[in-house]
Amino acid sequence: MRVDLHNHTPLCNHAQGEPEEFVARARELGIDIYGFACHAPMRFDECYRMGLADLPGYLAHIKALRAATKAAGGMEILCGLEVDFIHGKEELLESSVLDAEIDYLIGSVHFLDSWGFDNPEFIGEYAKRDMVQCWAQYLEAITAMARSGHFQIVGHLDLLKVFGYHMPESLESKLDYALEVIAESNMSIEINAAGLRKQVGEIYPSPAILYKARKCGIPITFGSDAHNIQQVGAGYEHCIEIARSAGYEECVIYRNKRAYTLPL
Repeated sequence: MRVDLHNHTPLCNHAQGEPEEFVARARELGIDIYGFACHAPMRFDECYRMGLADLPGYLAHIKALRAATKAAGGMEILCGLEVDFIHGKEELLESSVLDAEIDYLIGSVHFLDSWGFDNPEFIGEYAKRDMVQCWAQYLEAITAMARSGHFQIVGHLDLLKVFGYHMPESLESKLDYALEVIAESNMSIEINAAGLRKQVGEIYPSPAILYKARKCGIPITFGSDAHNIQQVGAGYEHCIEIARSAGYEECVIYRNKRAYTLPL
């Protein structure tokens, strides 16, 4: 069973290709369950996400595409959103997003305060920062996001390594605590292939973190994090191999925010 739950649309202003084109490519690759999770609206960093006025149209478009694909006997299409969680700025979360009739919400940390650390435009900030402190802040944000109860999936768990700044070993206890809270919150983590095409050259999360997650009983799902047609399904076989190496034999999908378990 081939699953890919994290894919974007042009509404986020930094993706190319219409949803129908993404679905056509996914069908060519033999993907069975395909999900869209475009960047949800928020009154922050608005040039890299859909606007509030776009949300109803996005939901209607993906759900209509799901109905049409089902009628044609094709793959199952799921409708999600990727939601930024900014620790200390929880008031930015939109109720219309959290309460949307949707299959799942991916909770992602892309910002430490106002610093968009995965955006190459702001890479110069790394030279000014204490990375031990940044990683501690990041893991605290992941923990708070999991504890919030709003989300089903943790997005790209160790994203802060994107430019090669890996988590310091001194913070293993903070990572362990974050994983405990994720498990207690009944969330899954995605194996996200986007890291393979970034400077770090590694999936999110690392194999070592994935092994820890399995020991904690945290389920997994999969996402290309595709922002164009060429990225759909890229790296999937590698992600499956690493999942199996960590001891996983199943993954989860979500319908109406309820988890369903499938064999790899």
